[in-house]
Amino acid sequence: MKYSIEDQTLALAGVFQAARLVQQIARQGQAPGAHMESSLETLFKFDSENVLDVFGGIAGVSLGLKTLQIQLSGNAEQQDLEVTRYAISLLHLEKKLRKHPDLVQRIANGLKTAQNQMDYFSLTHENVFASLAGLYQDTVSTLLPRIIVQGEQHLLSQQANANKIRALLLAGIRSAFLWQQTGGNKLRFLLNRKKYLHAAGQLLARL
Repeated sequence: MKYSIEDQTLALAGVFQAARLVQQIARQGQAPGAHMESSLETLFKFDSENVLDVFGGIAGVSLGLKTLQIQLSGNAEQQDLEVTRYAISLLHLEKKLRKHPDLVQRIANGLKTAQNQMDYFSLTHENVFASLAGLYQDTVSTLLPRIIVQGEQHLLSQQANANKIRALLLAGIRSAFLWQQTGGNKLRFLLNRKKYLHAAGQLLARL
């Protein structure tokens, strides 16, 4: 299947959305529920027909598109280096993860288990967050270098917040995989920054 710049932009926005949500929980102890649900839902979109369906529409990745716009704008006062660091780390870890098919299979199996929990409870139930967080720890966290999340220590020390952060990092890995699947890579990111910026604006204009 041939993927477009729009597809790559959506996937990249998914990575940046997860990164932004992780930052918000780590520094504020909360994040917009609708955006969190949209990011987490991508983990269970196993058979989506296209990239947009993975996010449930443009609105599902709108925070990521806005974040991507800011990060690619070239405005140093608005750019957030912490969010960019998280996003780049997710892209790097996904690339490493692809070299470990055993871990990829464990994630796939773990997501099916989490889906059963989600069907019984709800997507944002603490049991589902704990399951996804445990899956992240058992797989992605075994790869180096690990993502070090900065924030308020009293927030990071709360197990509920730690679980949410790890679950969102797993969602970020999902979008990073989608980015690679659509043809995204480091060189393309450097060469097509203006195209991604333009595509993000066009997608947001459709909301």
